[in-house]
Amino acid sequence: MTSTSSRPALRLAAAAGVDLAAAIDAFLSQPDLAPTTRAKYRQTLAVVEDELGDAPVTGTGLAGVVEQRWHHASPATWNRHVATVRSFAHYCTRTRILEIDGDIDLQRRAEKHDHTRSIPLASLERLWERRDIDLRERTLWRLLYETAARADEVLRLDVEDLDIPAKRARTRSKGGDVDRLFFGSGSARLLPRLIAGRRAGPVFLSSLRPSPAHAPAAGDICPLTGRARLSYRRAAELLVAQTGWTLHQFRHSALTHLAEDNVQLPLLMAKSRHRSLRTLQRYARPGPDAVAALTPRTTQPAAADERHRRCLA
Repeated sequence: MTSTSSRPALRLAAAAGVDLAAAIDAFLSQPDLAPTTRAKYRQTLAVVEDELGDAPVTGTGLAGVVEQRWHHASPATWNRHVATVRSFAHYCTRTRILEIDGDIDLQRRAEKHDHTRSIPLASLERLWERRDIDLRERTLWRLLYETAARADEVLRLDVEDLDIPAKRARTRSKGGDVDRLFFGSGSARLLPRLIAGRRAGPVFLSSLRPSPAHAPAAGDICPLTGRARLSYRRAAELLVAQTGWTLHQFRHSALTHLAEDNVQLPLLMAKSRHRSLRTLQRYARPGPDAVAALTPRTTQPAAADERHRRCLA
């Protein structure tokens, strides 16, 4: 069952190819899929194959299977199955392995999130593995986490600011100071694909060219494509639509996870570029998972004996 929505439906190009079972096998055989992701995809697509059988594959049919089988699921479970079907459909369109006629009109459901908390590391790892998210968003979110930077600092990056081999970038931070951001291998792999040979202009671009009536400053337009810099508002909207999180949570989470790994406060201050230790301490609180992992240490006999000896010393 599908419904009309103001949000654009996922348009699938018609293609000439093989049957559904063979298309699913090819999709699951992609070498870049993580084992856990492949297992979850297989679980969802096995239901799709069982329900559709030999019937022609249509957008309405795929949406109907999801609605029928997971209508009463929790938002997180519903969203996982929707993401799997979308990812499979994108694969069929890209490879033209299977003809899918019509639109898939499946909307994600809002998940309740505590925006004051850091994002669990396991949730971030699942996010990095998703293939149904555009390259621009995957790169932005990964860069926000790895740099622990403020969102506006990353969004204002230009191609000329990047030193990808050295895994660093130059940005103008809060207060107007020029600072260095340092990122990891994940961002270093994604950035060249995103830039795709561009030598100047904003790193993160909007999807469309701006109208003459709303033309931004020349420095916010890519000289090659004519597209404008991605705005904070649009970046935030896209993240909320996909995950329910805020852009700031990537910074918060990075600093929390570093604190949980026993990174000392001076290094955390250098990473976050906070000027106040008191401000940094709001981010450096260990999360519930870290506290839970610590608790068994207090109940181990060897640790208890050592504490007893210290008390008697």
